[in-house]
Amino acid sequence: MVKAKVTELAGSGLSTVGALGDYLKEQRTQSRLSLRQLAEQAGVSNPYLSQIERGLRKPSAEVLQQIAKALRISAEQLYIRAGILSPDDGVGGSVELAVLGDTGLTERQKQSLLDVYASFLALNDAEAVSAPTGDGEPSEADEATTARS
Repeated sequence: MVKAKVTELAGSGLSTVGALGDYLKEQRTQSRLSLRQLAEQAGVSNPYLSQIERGLRKPSAEVLQQIAKALRISAEQLYIRAGILSPDDGVGGSVELAVLGDTGLTERQKQSLLDVYASFLALNDAEAVSAPTGDGEPSEADEATTARS
């Protein structure tokens, strides 16, 4: 689940990237920043930012965070528009955002953490489906049987 959301950025069609680019251009214009000014404030090259705005490049979560900071907008909003997160992410979204926003981690480390997190969520979902009590915890009868063994 989480991996799919993160890898959507790399494998998404041009429509998501193009929509992100249009949104970034709109936000930049509203902030009255030139392409060059935003690139400088975000710490990316002018040509790279231009390619993002035109939908030709897919930025990493870290680059999106830098752009969001320069534009003074929510990085989460950019992650959603880029397809990294879905709008209906609940508690899990905050974990994903924390990992994606951590500048002390490499992209590979971020992906590894998100993969592990996704596997835990999938395991919990599978256990919830198969658990007769529905809460994923053993029932008192199960514990009593185990204690007698």
